[in-house]
Parts: sequence; structure tokens; C-alpha cells
Amino acid sequence: MTWQGWLLVSILLSSFLPGIIIFSLPEEKTGLRTTLNLLGSGTKIVLVLIMNIGIYLGYSYEIRLPLVPGVEILLNADPLSSLFATLSSVLWFLTTIYAVGYLEDSPNRSHFFGYFSLCVTVTIGISLAGNLVTFLLFYEMLTLTTYPLIIHRGTAQALRAGGNYLIYTLGGGSVFLFAVVWLQTITGPSDFAATGFAPHLLQTHAFSLKIIFLLLIMGVGVKAALVPLHGWLPQAMVAPAPVSALLHAVAVVKAGAFGIIRIILDVYGIENLTNLGLFPFLTAIASVTVLWGSIRALQQDDLKRRLAFSTVSQVSYIALGMSLADQSLAVMGGLVHLVHQGLMKITLFFCAGNIAETLGIHRISQMKGVARRMPLTMAAFTVGALGMIGIPPTIGFVSKWYLGLGCLDAGNWWLVTVLAVSSLLNAGYFLPIIITAWFRRQDAPWPEEHQFGRYETRLMLLVPPLITAFVVLFMGALANARFSPLAWVRFIVKGYGL
Repeated sequence: MTWQGWLLVSILLSSFLPGIIIFSLPEEKTGLRTTLNLLGSGTKIVLVLIMNIGIYLGYSYEIRLPLVPGVEILLNADPLSSLFATLSSVLWFLTTIYAVGYLEDSPNRSHFFGYFSLCVTVTIGISLAGNLVTFLLFYEMLTLTTYPLIIHRGTAQALRAGGNYLIYTLGGGSVFLFAVVWLQTITGPSDFAATGFAPHLLQTHAFSLKIIFLLLIMGVGVKAALVPLHGWLPQAMVAPAPVSALLHAVAVVKAGAFGIIRIILDVYGIENLTNLGLFPFLTAIASVTVLWGSIRALQQDDLKRRLAFSTVSQVSYIALGMSLADQSLAVMGGLVHLVHQGLMKITLFFCAGNIAETLGIHRISQMKGVARRMPLTMAAFTVGALGMIGIPPTIGFVSKWYLGLGCLDAGNWWLVTVLAVSSLLNAGYFLPIIITAWFRRQDAPWPEEHQFGRYETRLMLLVPPLITAFVVLFMGALANARFSPLAWVRFIVKGYGL
């Protein structure tokens, strides 16, 4: 095996090995468990950075392992996989810091952090998958590694949410498996490629390929929370805040969105999908999800449920951009939103967790004056919320700007209207939270037991959202810098000839 292959293996092992060790640790080994978590997540960032540099310089990273005759496990790093792997590794590091502080006095921490590490290992595996079979294997393992995290509290409500999650995701996985097998009987086993399958197959299998595409989108659409496959996501908010952050910004929802991107760009190919006339279907589903998620968010008083329905809406911006795949600006908007939404949403969930853990507040109607008690937390929340609305100079504005330009280039004025209405709805469900927290007086003094000395909450809970909020502003203001996510997305789009 070449050093490039060993690098891919090392990226996976950097979280897998700590996770396996953590499972065996007694609960009282807090220091060792924290060291393993931070060492693993820090090592992964360094290794992914080395991989990114190599990809930019033109190095090839690939591992092939035979699974059954004619089918291979293929790990391959390209600019697109690098984008998702970088997002996952960086946000995992911050979520690890946050989770250590959040679960400081909780039981079953070794169990939690073991599955936590395995979950990120599988997510990175999804990003590095080089064909549909490999993607499918990691995609199904993601369900199995996240389920224990959702039910971690062990309450009846958590168990119901976990059962519902399994029904949705295993059902979607079965559909995805059927579609993958059916597709490969037509195209044969093939690696991800910018051209997709051979165009001549459209002449003999056009109808089958259309059905298969719909089934593939259904399979990944469950985790991507496309309407009407989104029902598991709001219920899963009974999980601890670090898990919510993981589901929305790092792992499950993003894996579904990444799957949509791969299917469009590397399984079917833009030209084949255009000839099959399938893009309007995806545009319609994404548009409905964008608006429906926002409307449902307006109706929620529970803060995490409002954020969950916001995710349903916001992640569909990615699908919307990809549904206009013949327009480079729209694709850029969708791809960069994969990163931008993750940064903004993880900020919001970190802050929601801080408020719940410190003050015991879970409902928006209870948040009067919270900003006076927790000004730094609410400042970070405000930045994330303004980014979701699309206010400059946040990264949310960058995503919506490119999506809007792509819609205009495609001549789809009605999609510009969808984006505008969505932004108004975003303002409708985020601004009341900000106003309530900053400008309304609390009904009673905060209890003394919720004081944390010089800090408004535990430092390990406070630092991660402040960092991500800073990045939301910094990367928005410097969106055209050579080190920005947008610059890497341009690199990706150039590779697909758009």
C-alpha cells in the first residue's frame, strides 16, 4: 500500500481506535477519556489537512479492497470528499470539547464517547467512499452508530424517538440498497466519476434509470430530511445537545445531503440527468421542503424543535442548488452551503444546549432576558441566527447570494421568490428569539446555583460557540479569500467542468 493509501486508513483510524479504547474505560477515568477524545480529533484534523494539500497539488489517494467477485470497497479522496471530510473533522473537534463539558456529571460517558467516535469514523468513511457500494456500507453503519447516541438518556421519550429514527433510516436504507443493486445490474459496478454512467444506456434503460434515481433520492432523502421523509428529525431532539449538533451539522443530515450531491455529480452525471429530465422533480421537492420547514419552525415554542425544522428547510438549499446543476453559480451556492449551514447550525445548537444546561430553559417563551444573564452565548446565537436569515457579512448571505444568482442565470424567477420568502420566514422565527432574549425582562431572578463565577457557563460549553460564531462572520467577510470554503468550492466546480 502506498503512503497515500495509508493516509486514508490513518484518517479513519484516528477516531476508530480511540473510540474502541474508550468503550473499555471505567467511568471514573475522565482525564484519560478526554485525552483520547481530543488527541483523536486533533490528529484527524492534521491528517485531513495533509490530504487536502496533497489533493490541491494533484496527488491521488485511493484504496481498493475486494468485497465479492466484481465488487470492491473503494476509498478515494477528491476535492468534493475533502470538503465534507474537513467540515466533519473540524466540527467534531469542537463538538468533542463541548460534549466533554456538557456531560461532565453524566453517567455512561464511556458508552457515549465510544459511539461518538465511531459515528465520526463512519461519517468520514462516507466522505471518502469512491463508489456506491462503499457509500452504502458506511451510510448504513451511520444509522447503527447514531442510534445509541439518540437514546443515550434512556427515557421513554428518547426510546420512542430512537425507534422512530430506526424506522425511517432503516426503511430509507432498504430503498437505497434496492436502488443500488438495480442500478448496478444496468451499469455494472463503477467508480464515482464526473460523467456518471455511459450515455448510451439512456437509449435502452431510460425509464428504469428514472425510477432508480427517485429511489436513490428517497434513500438519502430520509437522512437529508426532505419532506415528507423528515419526521424523525424533530423527535430526535430529545437527545443531548452535543448529539443534536452532531446530527444536524456534522453527521446524519449532512451525510444525506452529501449523498444527493454524489448521486447527481458522480453517479448519474449532470448531462445524463438533464437528458432524463429529472432535475425539475428535485427542484420541486427541494422548494417544498425549504418552505415547509420554515413554516413548521414558526409554530414551535421548544427551541431545539424550532432549530430542527429550520434544519429541514436550510439543508434543502443544498438540494435546490444541485437541482440547477447546469448552472455553476447555483452548484457553488449549494456546495458551499454544505459547510456554511454546518457552521451556523452547530453554533445555534451549542447555544441552545448552554441555555438548557445552565438555566434549565428549553422554550422560547421562557427566554426573556436570557441575554443579560448569558450575553456571550446569546451574541453567538444572534450571529448564527442572522447568518441563517442571510444578513451580510455572514456566511449565510454568501450561500443565498450564489443560489440566487444561479436561479437568475437559469431563468427561474419563481425560485428567487422561494429564496426570498424563505428568508422572510427565517427572520420570522429567529428574530423573535433574539428580541425576547435581548429586550424582554425576565420574570424572576436567576437561581444562585446557576452562577459560574467569572463565566456565564462552563468554559468548555462557552468556547466552541464563540469560535464557530467568529468563523461565521470571518468567513463571510472574507468569502473570496484563497483559504475560504468558497475558494475550495470553486476548485471543485472547476473539476466538474462547470
